[in-house]
Amino acid sequence: MQTPTGKRIESIDILRGIVMVIMALDHVRDFFHISAQTGDPLDIEHYNVPLYFTRWVTHFCAPIFVFLSGTSIYLQSFRKTKKELGIFVIKRGLWLILAEWTLIAFAWTFNPYFETLPFQVIWAIGLSMVITGLLLILNTPYKLILALGILIVLGHNALDFIEDDPGFKAGLLWNLVHSGFFKPYPIWDNHYAIIIYPFLPWTGLMFLGYCFGKLYMPTNSSEFRIKWLRVSGLALLIFFVVVRFTNLYGDPFDWTSFPTFTQTFLSFIKVHKYPPSLLYLCVTIGIGLIALSFLEHTKNKFTAIMKTFGRTAFFYYILHLYFIHIFAVIYYFATGHCLKDVWKIGDNFPFLFVVPGQGENLAIVYLIWIGLIICLFPICKWYDRYKTEHKEKWWLGYI
Repeated sequence: MQTPTGKRIESIDILRGIVMVIMALDHVRDFFHISAQTGDPLDIEHYNVPLYFTRWVTHFCAPIFVFLSGTSIYLQSFRKTKKELGIFVIKRGLWLILAEWTLIAFAWTFNPYFETLPFQVIWAIGLSMVITGLLLILNTPYKLILALGILIVLGHNALDFIEDDPGFKAGLLWNLVHSGFFKPYPIWDNHYAIIIYPFLPWTGLMFLGYCFGKLYMPTNSSEFRIKWLRVSGLALLIFFVVVRFTNLYGDPFDWTSFPTFTQTFLSFIKVHKYPPSLLYLCVTIGIGLIALSFLEHTKNKFTAIMKTFGRTAFFYYILHLYFIHIFAVIYYFATGHCLKDVWKIGDNFPFLFVVPGQGENLAIVYLIWIGLIICLFPICKWYDRYKTEHKEKWWLGYI
């Protein structure tokens, strides 16, 4: 991301790279952990602390990525008119939706018949970009975009009260907007749309990320920005603790007291991701803002590696899914399975070459994850160099 002076904001690239790497851990767990398809890693009753935090830490990935996507849009406004930027953002959003239903759907399932049409994070980002682009074309004032973002993020959990009504029945539109985690909708014979990421709260978060970009105006000193990031991040965390303690609002599921302190603490920080609750966004974005403040002037070998992943985020995203699933195919055959058994694993189980209840322990999952990152780094580094040397190629702006 670049400021109006053309200088790239490395702290944003680094943070985005960090969350992309953490995200890969959760996806490796999905394909290789023995209980990934049969149990809940956030189960409080039968908790496993390392497994719990392996899943919990990946909660940061989607919100920080969506938030920084909004920031990226704002920073591009320094180089484009609002109309030019709006058109570009809409086209990029439509491309992301198309990629979700083709390249990414196949990466997740390896199903050549595309029987599952996913509405996951990339679709939510894509649609949010389309909506943001429309607001830019309409020359919507900055303050109105900020107000809409605050209203959506603060207010969308009010819809939980409607859902709690015993007579309430969610339809397709409701599930697309707010609910419907893994809700299947038949399209035609044996083909289903699976709603995983309702878009409304993610759109609100992108609006706030867009407005956050103003903090990187050249009129704001680094010292001012660091102080603002730490104060606002800490304020979000305090807000999270206070509101979460009340159990009145901000998350559809209350925390409860358990026989042990560990279980009670795990219950307290277990916040809802699908859709992202207000408290989920407060704790993840709060920590993300504080992390940005410390990354502002941090430069070392680790941050250089993370910056590479952050600068090639979408390319990395597609690539890591294919690598993980190819590893899973190798594991599938190495553990004695045959090609003819692929379609017999289970009714409507979308991930081919994955057997529910079969897998490895958490230590092996971490080793596979580390190996994946090692494999991906030189490819992403090459692609980053290629993008830098071929800025005249318009299609690179979409990957």
